[in-house]
Amino acid sequence: MRKIVIALSVLTLLTSCVSKKKYTDLEAKNKETQDLLNTATVKLNSCLEEKAGLAATVEGLKEKNQLLINTSKDMTVLTTKGAENIEKALETIKEKDLKISRMQDALTKKDSVTLALVTSLKSSVGISDPDIEINVEKGVVFISIADKLLFKSGSYEVTDKAKAVLAKVAKVVNDKPDFECMVEGHTDNVPYRSNGIMLDNWDLSVKRSTSIIRVLTNDLGVKPAQLIAAGRSSYVPLVENDTPDNRAKNRRTRIVVLPKIDQFYDMIEKEMKKQQQ
Repeated sequence: MRKIVIALSVLTLLTSCVSKKKYTDLEAKNKETQDLLNTATVKLNSCLEEKAGLAATVEGLKEKNQLLINTSKDMTVLTTKGAENIEKALETIKEKDLKISRMQDALTKKDSVTLALVTSLKSSVGISDPDIEINVEKGVVFISIADKLLFKSGSYEVTDKAKAVLAKVAKVVNDKPDFECMVEGHTDNVPYRSNGIMLDNWDLSVKRSTSIIRVLTNDLGVKPAQLIAAGRSSYVPLVENDTPDNRAKNRRTRIVVLPKIDQFYDMIEKEMKKQQQ
């Protein structure tokens, strides 16, 4: 009978975990977005170099025509062929300028959205707290909260002190209903002593994630559809787990804010396709 209870408890815990496929898809989407931005940057630099080359060609044609004018007293206008070459070169430069402008506009808008989001989060959450860190990696915003603000050692029950911090996070999420937030639990590498229900640090990291999500949804009014539960165990450490202080840094909850800025990436993608045609 006891084995059946344990099995049912484990099954219940596992069903609360985020699906591996959905988590993998999100990471793949972030990588795909970064690859697209990197490609756009390479194309942008190439266009700038090509523009500089065309500008030099125009200057050369102008100098050549001026030389013809100076050496021929009867020549009062540019040669027809020279004028046509200059006109074509100028038209090409205009086309390149337009492409560069479109790409820069898309990248600028994306950066503006990210900057505004970070500023809002820092203002709302309180960046002065050393146990709360906010940073941006590859266009994604991360809020990292030390576990000592959220849980007691080895526990997945959210403390009353933690609810005040999570209330600030909830306000930011509620103000941006189009965003999704992944709540990631992270542990150190000290093995978790199984209590018959939770087996290891994997279970603990996921259980802490779902505990925070329940506070956000049940107590703080965040829409469940905006939240994703995930556990990373001890496999994504910030630092080596070689001292008590370092292990404390690795025990954290990370809230990944995923703004829906696909329209800006679409602009870049469309421009890239135009250049490939």
